[in-house]
Amino acid sequence: MTETTENQQAKTGIEGLDDVLGGGFERGRSYLLEGNPGTGKTTIALQFLMTGALGGERCLYISLSETEDELHATARSHGWSLDNLDLFELVPPENLLDERQQQSLLYSSDLELGETTKRIFNKFEEIRPSRVVLDSLSEIRLLAQSSLRYRRQILALKHYFAGQDATVLMLDDMTTDSNDKTVHSVAHGVVRLEEVAPDYGPERRRMRVIKYRGRRFRGGFHDLSIHTGGVKIFPRLVSGEHHKRFERTMLETDSLALNALLGGGVERGSSVLLLGPAGTGKSLLALTFIKTAVARGERAAMFVFDEEIDLLIQRSLKLDIDLEAMIKTGNLVLEQVDAAELTPGEFSSRVRHCVETLGARTIVIDSLNGYNASMPGEHALILHIHELLQYLNRQGATTFLTVAQHGLVGDMKTPVDVTYIADTVILLRYFEAMGRVRRAISVVKKRMSMHEDSIREYSINNQGMAFGPPLTDFQGVLKGVPVLVGSAPLPGVKPQ
Repeated sequence: MTETTENQQAKTGIEGLDDVLGGGFERGRSYLLEGNPGTGKTTIALQFLMTGALGGERCLYISLSETEDELHATARSHGWSLDNLDLFELVPPENLLDERQQQSLLYSSDLELGETTKRIFNKFEEIRPSRVVLDSLSEIRLLAQSSLRYRRQILALKHYFAGQDATVLMLDDMTTDSNDKTVHSVAHGVVRLEEVAPDYGPERRRMRVIKYRGRRFRGGFHDLSIHTGGVKIFPRLVSGEHHKRFERTMLETDSLALNALLGGGVERGSSVLLLGPAGTGKSLLALTFIKTAVARGERAAMFVFDEEIDLLIQRSLKLDIDLEAMIKTGNLVLEQVDAAELTPGEFSSRVRHCVETLGARTIVIDSLNGYNASMPGEHALILHIHELLQYLNRQGATTFLTVAQHGLVGDMKTPVDVTYIADTVILLRYFEAMGRVRRAISVVKKRMSMHEDSIREYSINNQGMAFGPPLTDFQGVLKGVPVLVGSAPLPGVKPQ
């Protein structure tokens, strides 16, 4: 973006929103910000004005619905000061009319609407701001009483502010006629905020740009959160926008048997799905790849949905994997993810931060079951996972995704089938043989190279995972109850 183009943009200063808008709001235009009460309109409007004030611009907040004290209270809740803004609390005009005027043959709404518009223009002439917030249009709609008068009033405001080269953000709380699209056709751009209440957990907020004349913007819904300090927008991840040149080398582990199963190792910039019932060692296998990545001098990141981090650190230490030491040296980012509190967009943002800012080359998501709990539906989950994995692949990051299947032996059920998305699928299973419950591992899919098609028994000990030779004398191991078809006894598991 050239310097001239940047000067034409009125940046909002809101993380993610300027990206969605293609740089910000075009100066000298009027925009509509609509949403039900509580979706964050006032917070966004204040951030928009404060960003302008920090840049030396004169900014005016015209309030027809909130008092000045309420605006200051909102600002204090975020740790802000509105001293650099001009606040104009527009007292309802009927309070200013004398009794004789109210009893005249003119409708009081005509007097109120005209008086309101006049006072807005007078205040603007006094301040001469370059950024204006008008809060809210619902009051003007009520005063207009008809769609025709309302449209004419909005057009009058638009042309007046455009003639003054002011960038105007009009707020609408959608408490009146929700089907009235009058301002949509008049405004240069329309941004809608929505709030969704899931069956469990806090409300979820999202935003969408409905219209932006002459500007290419990022379409679709984008997750939104309100924290102390303001609003954050998490732009929808589009993997096609992120390409990075890297060498697709083969990444080996410290286990010869596991490398043999994988046809030499795992390719850089690929995704690996670790599939199996609870307790088969999916997390441990993922930690094995983290250990070897850190040993190569690379950084890794692990996002844990299902297990407490302290327990994971203690359990890993008993298996000769010191996660705490990796964290202290800055080679590992280990984050606990609360699926009920985190939106998919915010999670993608965290992953991107680890890759783009911290330089992580190995990413572990443990597990998809917990990730699924934070999603609005299975269809959306597939789309989010697809974009996230494609993004990570194109950044040269190797991703390991664990999925816990339902059941222990026999037919297994997977909560969401993402096997077609992953480049490599490693299947872990329980099976019963010789009066013992045993574990088996196999690579059932690998896109980028040949791999071993055998099934190996493995065990978990204080050194991590130990792999045995291929189970050539058994049939039906993956079903959980194998049949001995050879004469050799079941071999034991020895470290390789």
